[in-house]
Amino acid sequence: MEKLRPKLFYVLKNYSKEQLLKDIVAGIIVAIIALPLSIALALASGVGPEKGLYTAIVAGFVISFLGGSRVQISGPTAAFATIVAGIVATDGVSGLATATIMAGILLIIMGLLRLGDLIRFIPYTITTGFTAGIAVTIAIGQIKDFLGLTYPAGTSPVETMEKAEAVFANIGTINIQALIVGLVCLAILIIWPVLGRKLSGIPVKVVGSIPPSLLAVIAGIIMVSGFHMQVNTIGSLYEITNRPPAFTLPEFSFSLISAQFSNALTIAILAAVESLLSCVVSDSMINSKHNSNMELVAQGAGNVASALFGGIPATGAIARTAANVKNGGRSPVSGMVHAVVLLLILVIFMPYAALIPMPAIAAILFMVAYNMCGWREFLYLVKTSPKSDIFVLFVTFILTVVFDLVIAIEVGIVFAAILFMKRMSDVTQVEGWKYLKDSDDPDSIELREVPANTLVYEISGPLFFAAADKLLKISVPENISCLIIRMRSVNALDATAMHSLEQLYQKCKDRKVQLILSHVNEQPMHVMQKAGFTDAVGNENFCAHIDDAIKRAEDLQ
Repeated sequence: MEKLRPKLFYVLKNYSKEQLLKDIVAGIIVAIIALPLSIALALASGVGPEKGLYTAIVAGFVISFLGGSRVQISGPTAAFATIVAGIVATDGVSGLATATIMAGILLIIMGLLRLGDLIRFIPYTITTGFTAGIAVTIAIGQIKDFLGLTYPAGTSPVETMEKAEAVFANIGTINIQALIVGLVCLAILIIWPVLGRKLSGIPVKVVGSIPPSLLAVIAGIIMVSGFHMQVNTIGSLYEITNRPPAFTLPEFSFSLISAQFSNALTIAILAAVESLLSCVVSDSMINSKHNSNMELVAQGAGNVASALFGGIPATGAIARTAANVKNGGRSPVSGMVHAVVLLLILVIFMPYAALIPMPAIAAILFMVAYNMCGWREFLYLVKTSPKSDIFVLFVTFILTVVFDLVIAIEVGIVFAAILFMKRMSDVTQVEGWKYLKDSDDPDSIELREVPANTLVYEISGPLFFAAADKLLKISVPENISCLIIRMRSVNALDATAMHSLEQLYQKCKDRKVQLILSHVNEQPMHVMQKAGFTDAVGNENFCAHIDDAIKRAEDLQ
């Protein structure tokens, strides 16, 4: 079992000046990317713009220092925006601080109890459903500022459906100037990355390194200030401060703690899922392995520190983590540099944030919602998954949008468990044993000679969301050219396991290893065919018997 030791301590053993320079450069670039996003996400969460930077600075530094990942960048994320806005609207900033501190404590306890691996028990359909639902709630919440709508006095919608109703009721108050600013900023956010990919050359690469969100903010400021457009800005709606984060102990009471426990649990689960998913993604990018339990402890400490210094909940940010990796970051130092740079920006440049138009912020959050919604994965699951998984996916998605994330996760997990048990009862058969020695078993692998450069794995039992990660633990040495997966005892396969099987196939494909499957039963074969997996692997690599699979491997040598 891996020790609870920050990844930074391992990295510094063989740290070089060259890597330090790369980490500093990566940290600066990520800070520039995080600046407009942190402000936008704070506003979407119903708090002042500086609180987003406080979160990225304090939580970002603490989590990088203590974290179990080499390259994780943490801060405010879109996943928290809806639940944070709801807490602030009903219980104020003190309620949010209490919930965040409690969530941090829960995360630390989860890490100390080494519960990091238990996150896999949340099915892929549920994470996809609530992520898409959160994206929709964020987008609906930004329509007002994007269109420049004016609500009657006393209209302060909190729930997503209330916001949608308010938009329809007041659509006649649209501000054309605000819409123009929003459309221009949105066009920049869409077109700028495409130009960076399509064009080549040194000047273009230098210009292309400018984050599109920062460029959209600058363009919005120029339009509104230069042409004196009648558009709301951050400064016209919020008080701007460039004070650095200061320690503040929130007020605690038993009633407040009791009231915020469910919110704290939701924040803790969401932070754990988001951060560990981000770690898994970054591991594949740098060929490393994170310490999930240490990461949970770090996320907990970061959230406690964020609340004590005026911030909001934080977790691993996949987009910022990917940007860190792509720009050369390979150690927690880059995350710590990103936090320090944001602190300098806060103190020096924060007053200029008052000039940022609200439609520009809305456009940035539209793109955040689009990038996080995972509509391709959503449609893919709808097309390829068993009906029970599709049902859980839609239930989680709809409940997230119509009600809230707490209800969505609770109901989603309950339905997933019930439907899984139903699926198992349908496919499991009880038969009398035939007591045979291994040497007398005609299907025993011990009676067969496996070809050179071939590896055989046998899977026994159903492949579902709680066991799907075992597929990713299959190790393929360098000298292996064929991997045989024997599935005679696998009676059921769900969407999460199918996703893991596709990842295993991609890993084999990247390493030029041929994947061969033996004795795939009816239900798993149906799921594979529906997902297009059989076409990708090749029908010739699906064998009815282990002897046929071994012969296929011999023919490929």
